[in-house]
Amino acid sequence: MTSLKNWLARPGTRSLLLLALLLLVALPLALDAFRLNLVGKYLTYAFVAVGLVMVWGYGGVLSLGQGVFFGLGGYAMAMFLKLEASDPQSTKIQSTPGIPDFMDWNQLTELPTFWLPFKSLPLTLILVIAVPTLLAFIISFAMFKRRVGGVYFAIITQAVALILTVLIIGRQGYTGGVNGMTDLKTLLGWDIRTDSARLILYYVCAGLLLGSIVLCAWIQKSKLGTLLLAMRDKEDRVRFSGYDVAMFKVAVFCLGAALSGIGGAMFALQVGFMSPSFVGIVPSIEMVIYAAVGGRMSLVGAVYGALLVNAGKTLFSETFPDLWLFLMAALFIGVTMAFPNGLAGLVKSHLEPWWTKRRAERKALKERLAAAQATYPDAPPPRSASKPAPAAPATLPGGVSGQSA
Repeated sequence: MTSLKNWLARPGTRSLLLLALLLLVALPLALDAFRLNLVGKYLTYAFVAVGLVMVWGYGGVLSLGQGVFFGLGGYAMAMFLKLEASDPQSTKIQSTPGIPDFMDWNQLTELPTFWLPFKSLPLTLILVIAVPTLLAFIISFAMFKRRVGGVYFAIITQAVALILTVLIIGRQGYTGGVNGMTDLKTLLGWDIRTDSARLILYYVCAGLLLGSIVLCAWIQKSKLGTLLLAMRDKEDRVRFSGYDVAMFKVAVFCLGAALSGIGGAMFALQVGFMSPSFVGIVPSIEMVIYAAVGGRMSLVGAVYGALLVNAGKTLFSETFPDLWLFLMAALFIGVTMAFPNGLAGLVKSHLEPWWTKRRAERKALKERLAAAQATYPDAPPPRSASKPAPAAPATLPGGVSGQSA
């Protein structure tokens, strides 16, 4: 029982439980199906923000190309859904039935070989994680082994995002081009467009996100997390201690890519399409902003950052369609200047000290009351501050009370 209380008393545990209550109870009860689906879309971006906390906040590696891994995971799931929607019966009016419509429009007569593994859902789920992780391994191994880091690595990741965007748009017959993959309807015959299906997918997304936070928190508490912080602050000292700094960076970068791939797959399921607009440089920079607003050292804060930024984008675009980009820019600049450590830094510097002080005052008051009760056991208990003592009746001249008068 004591260990449970100690576990619940940890600030990280309390913040995670509050986030779980918000995502699993409060939001589903307060929002309608459309708005809840929007929140589910925002949570898919939170996977990338959580990964950036590990890569950037703990590892000290700023990546401006996380949209690449988000897009790869999304395209992997979209390919499976597109193949299911392109059965011979549904595509019988095409020149070549049984292949996606954009392939038929581009005069392809058979399914490309690299599409074949995506006919299987279990294999697709593996590839959702494996493909982004493999690309992240290739990039990071080539760079970190040559001690390329800092701003140079950030620029390289931006270049990768640009290259993949151009590749997806240019190979329209294989990827759907600029329009992406649309008309994603079912998952193993289950219609994912209904409100009940979207509610289930929302809970799946929220559950996977909370599980990812728990996994990353466990890594932070482990020896690997300590080494990541040491490498971020004193990389040469860690290298001289005999550790392979490059491979630790590769490991955390691959972790961030895997989480981004999961987020992309959940995006394709909940939104029902995937396009290259989520792969390029602009969405990748926005994903870094999510982590910066929430706090690049806080896993839970990154989720709140993704929710706040995307909710602000939706609100501003609906209310001020001509000014919403300027308002979003003002939000980013204002938060960064006022709270350089993000929302999590604000909570840690202001809210937590106030709460700690209040708890200490309440504890000291209870101890004083207990000591007074032990010293004077026959004394009446102190009257609650919420119930003040009744005022004495007023006395009129002549010694007559106001009540008797």
